[in-house]
Amino acid sequence: MIGCMADWSKILSRGNVEDRRSFSPASIGGGIGFTGLALFLLFNYLTTGQINVNDVLTGLEQTQVSTQQFDTSAFEGADTYEVFASTVLGSTNDMWRDVFAKQNETYTEPSLVLFRGATESACGGADSSYGPHYCPDDQKIYLDETFFDELSKLGGAGDVAQAYVIAHEVGHHVQNQLGLLDENSTQENSIATELQADCFAGLWAYSIRDKGVFVPGEIKEALDAAAAVGDDRIQSTYEGRVNPETWTHGSSEQRVGAFNKGFETGALSACL
Repeated sequence: MIGCMADWSKILSRGNVEDRRSFSPASIGGGIGFTGLALFLLFNYLTTGQINVNDVLTGLEQTQVSTQQFDTSAFEGADTYEVFASTVLGSTNDMWRDVFAKQNETYTEPSLVLFRGATESACGGADSSYGPHYCPDDQKIYLDETFFDELSKLGGAGDVAQAYVIAHEVGHHVQNQLGLLDENSTQENSIATELQADCFAGLWAYSIRDKGVFVPGEIKEALDAAAAVGDDRIQSTYEGRVNPETWTHGSSEQRVGAFNKGFETGALSACL
């Protein structure tokens, strides 16, 4: 899935990764069904945000995911991608633990669930049709790594781009812990929430930039990924037009700007 160019061996910490890729969905019953849900969430498949609680969770709560085991040997032990995801998550844990400690608070580390196709979550279910996302009910990040094939088509390729996506989802976990995760589905609140998570991802990149992880210029992968998942880029690529009235995550320019705000300052206050 990735050919790492950044030197992730500089990071010794590891986060908690649940590898569920040895299970695939056998059937999904109830609710609006697999096909209807996939169509309803097609736009979200192309973004990196969390589940839209008001618009999506009702359908997901009525959806039961049953799984069947398949080709378990393909995922025996910790493969390259699992180690990569765990390393990136570990580096975010290091940073946020320190940030919380400075405020005399304790940081609760999230888990990251790797899956293929669909799996169960406390938010009612998770499938690849709505991309990487954070579920506040179980404090877990859900990631089908095949999403990055789609991200690559939009111009966000590389291991640092993928690390940015994980850091962005951790940003939602931080918002949840700080009481900043606004589940109101208004467009203004949705965009503000996503841009703040991008800023938090920038803080993460700042926290490791002097550790020899990135080669010169490699941080551009993260910037390209932020631009790739801008609502205007997605709409232009897949719909042939741009309609700001339907944006949920912000434009490419806004997302890059939010990431840079965190990356250039390294200050939590810049993101609040």
